[in-house]
Amino acid sequence: MVNPPMNMARLAALDATQAARVLSEVREAALAGQRVPLAPRPVIEQSWGRMLRGGVDPDRDFRSGLLPPDEVRRRREESPLRHVLPVLREGLLSVADVAQHIMVVADADGRVLWREGSAPVLRKADGLGFELGADWREDVVGTNGVGTPAVVRRPVQVFAAEHFVRSHTSWTCTGAPITDPRDGRLLGVVDVSGPLETMHPATLSWVDAVAKLAEARLRELHLGSLERLRAVAAPVLARLDGRALVVDRDGWTAAVTGMPYLRRVTLPKSLVPGRRWLPSLGWCAAEPLGEGWLLRADEDPGATAASRVVLDLSRPERAAVTVAASGSAGAWSRELSPRHAELLFLLTEHPGGRGAAELAGDLFQDPSRTVTVRAEMSRIRRYLGGLLQHRPYRFSDAADVEVVLPENPRDLLPRSTAAAVAHRRAAPPAERPRPA
Repeated sequence: MVNPPMNMARLAALDATQAARVLSEVREAALAGQRVPLAPRPVIEQSWGRMLRGGVDPDRDFRSGLLPPDEVRRRREESPLRHVLPVLREGLLSVADVAQHIMVVADADGRVLWREGSAPVLRKADGLGFELGADWREDVVGTNGVGTPAVVRRPVQVFAAEHFVRSHTSWTCTGAPITDPRDGRLLGVVDVSGPLETMHPATLSWVDAVAKLAEARLRELHLGSLERLRAVAAPVLARLDGRALVVDRDGWTAAVTGMPYLRRVTLPKSLVPGRRWLPSLGWCAAEPLGEGWLLRADEDPGATAASRVVLDLSRPERAAVTVAASGSAGAWSRELSPRHAELLFLLTEHPGGRGAAELAGDLFQDPSRTVTVRAEMSRIRRYLGGLLQHRPYRFSDAADVEVVLPENPRDLLPRSTAAAVAHRRAAPPAERPRPA
């Protein structure tokens, strides 16, 4: 009989010291492969599994080198999180200082860029290597309140011996990811940490709420920048014939003329002026305009350019697609939602194409759910454009598609319940087809 997962909120509310003692017993038994008195919470058990498969040593406090101060400063200046520091400070610091916690903000690489709060707790954090410039990715320092939320993309509280590395078990931390509201890209993690006796079950909801306020502030800032660009674009577009639009530097549309509205155009990583091929527009002329780009569509585009499409599924929870078109400058990449990653993977498994009912059967074991499939495929085609055909859905003949799979089959799209994905996860590594 499988033991039920422990209720950390109830345990800690009764006695934090007793909860830490129970967790320590659970951790020791689980890492030794013995029967555990209570099952760890699923998010913690899954993280421990990743650590064991990745070779992280639970008895070794590994610390990678700190970033030099100049690099920390550069990352701060380039991070969009700098715009929401006032929101984070207002929402977290006043309470954190009283509760003997510190607030830590790390970037998408797990590097600590800001750290503020209770002075005695900051000194204790120094002893754990929780310093400015430190690397707190999960696969470097084990299960923790910075690296684990970045992997699972949701708020996580890690209490005492829920930490994978033994030297961290006197600590409690609660982190929430902050994502770019425009495209879902991970920007970093905000974390509230302190000694284990300061743990409170409500901290998780508190930190999550403040992270959402930060994302709302980023959304407001983006809408304001689009309004400013729209004011510059309107008189320019009024003088043009043909199809054209003005986008910001990330491809978000500010104004359009002569064509249906596109919410966003996927741009190369390094766009330069000149004639370029873009997935949703085809060949077009790109010119800088204000804080963005004027894109004028070529009215005689000719044949679709051949493109290399790389579907990268090698990292759990971090699927991405990269496109490089022949004759264009550079390539562009986009992080994928779990659903979009599933759909694109299924299309690579069926190069001849898949209808909406077939994809619905693959995903939900219910061929009638075609409305959901069509809506998601429509969203995918907004950024892949002509590289994705329909009736049936398939990659274009002009697309040279490569799939990058994880080293461990069990890490392939871990949230997916699609039969084709589950079959591939169960296949021994030697039997998995190599990417094309």
